[in-house]
Amino acid sequence: MLSSFKRNTKVVFVDPSDTTPLSLQKGEKLDIILSPSLYWVKKMPLPVKSVREVKKLLPSIFEDSLPSATYSYTAYKQGDEFILFAYEDKKILDFLSAKGINSANIHGIYFAQSEFENEEKAYSVSETQSILSKDTLVVLVPSLWIKESQPLHLEEKTLSKHRVTLQQFGHIVDTKSLYTIAGILGVLAIILIVEIFIASAKRDAILAAKDELFSKYKLQSTMFQNKATHAKYSAIHKRQTHLREYISYFLNMHLKPTQKIKSIEVKNKTLFVTLSGAHKGSERRILSQLDSKKLKYKTSFNGDTMKVEIKL
Repeated sequence: MLSSFKRNTKVVFVDPSDTTPLSLQKGEKLDIILSPSLYWVKKMPLPVKSVREVKKLLPSIFEDSLPSATYSYTAYKQGDEFILFAYEDKKILDFLSAKGINSANIHGIYFAQSEFENEEKAYSVSETQSILSKDTLVVLVPSLWIKESQPLHLEEKTLSKHRVTLQQFGHIVDTKSLYTIAGILGVLAIILIVEIFIASAKRDAILAAKDELFSKYKLQSTMFQNKATHAKYSAIHKRQTHLREYISYFLNMHLKPTQKIKSIEVKNKTLFVTLSGAHKGSERRILSQLDSKKLKYKTSFNGDTMKVEIKL
């Protein structure tokens, strides 16, 4: 029965003075307590009521006391005061990685402050370093300063509720930059939505104008049909234009007194012009005039009658 209450994770204390890699079993989970040397802490009363309000003030509270770096912040309330933290996610993650601990091994991260603030004893955390709570602030001191330092046993340690989550990419883009980027993307999204509405309104106006135009000129229902009709009548117009030009050529042609245009007719997109008094051998004057117009034609003769064919 007692085995059912056995802790599922192992609690470890880590401090940069101890660089020995941990020997972990496959899939083993750790609750990690961070040494005071891995974070900055302040205790103070503040004129606010909630931790949520305090967290907005943390960057400015720590601004003048931290080296230049990218920090994350957290806090919790203790009586009438707040316990405030600043820490470097990348620095902690790099240290844990050097000890052989990766994100898959981490069950929870805790600060020594929250786990030992009410302890009256000093505990040895390495061969040379110990932790103790002084005025409820947990500090790391040389073991030589402590008269009696107890070994740190964590097998039965009950952890607080003050667990923190490390941002694995917090060192690449800080929170302020993320908010700036999110704001820019939000503005771009609004601009895009407005442009979509404007484009939609213009499209509706164009479609309404198209319908009015189609109705006014009795056009067919689709652009495909209208394009086909346009192509058809464009071809007819082109043929008719050529026909008028060719007929004009013949009507203005210089003929001999004995030569006359007997008939002009159109069949199967071909113009036929029949001339009398133009037997074979006497057609040179007529053909030279056609050649000057760069026309493609065929001729045939029947006695003194010449027929000219021109494709339209």
